Amino acid sequence: MAVLRAPNSPILMPDIWLTQGFALVVGVTFVAGLVYGFAGFGAALIYMPVATSVLHPPVAIGAFAVCALASFVTLVPRAWVQSDKRGSMIMLAAAIVGTPIGLWILSNTDTTLLRWVLSGIVVGTLAVLMTAWRYQMQPSGGLRAGIGGLAGVMMGSVGLNGPLVILFQLGGQDTIVRSRANTLVFLTCSSLSLVPLMALQGLIGWDAILLGAVLLVPYGAGTVFGRRLFDPARETLYRRVAYAIVALAAVLGLPLWQG
Repeated sequence: MAVLRAPNSPILMPDIWLTQGFALVVGVTFVAGLVYGFAGFGAALIYMPVATSVLHPPVAIGAFAVCALASFVTLVPRAWVQSDKRGSMIMLAAAIVGTPIGLWILSNTDTTLLRWVLSGIVVGTLAVLMTAWRYQMQPSGGLRAGIGGLAGVMMGSVGLNGPLVILFQLGGQDTIVRSRANTLVFLTCSSLSLVPLMALQGLIGWDAILLGAVLLVPYGAGTVFGRRLFDPARETLYRRVAYAIVALAAVLGLPLWQG
């Protein structure tokens, strides 16, 4: 499989855009948006394992952070009205503080090791979600800040700001509508903060930004279709479909398939 961006090989070269790897990234981006639109989670869990099999992790993370901004138009306006705004903003602020730590890990860790860690996080998250685990306590501001901070570290290092937040939201007592809205607001807003933080540390350039801009189209289209499919009364069906796709992405993203 062609690698989209090898060292010293810019992604802006015309022949790169016609590779099998680019087509795979476009396809998985659409599927990620589709699942995100109807389930309210899972986009990065689906995108990252596959994208990092053909892109260097910083490029994959940066491009996804850019294309995920489509959700500000397609999903966030409605989700903002339904969300716990105070709780979401506490978690977002903590995530912004934690992200630079994750970016340091990203810039100082072997790519293959990061891919193994990424796959492990995806599989672990999926396993816990499928147990339908729940907690009974009312979360405090400090707990929300802790979850948000750790999510920021994970976002910066492996591009996954969702697993801890997904477990936190779906494990609580909120309705599926509010839980979905809280997750959508946090994931989309934290993705916005990631782009300038990565650029300031020199981890991404115009190649990742341009790729992300191109991926805005399939990702945005996927979220629109997914939003139309969302029906709170069919929560179990949609979660099962999302879990199946996440599991497939985790398998496809294993470093075993590279080379």
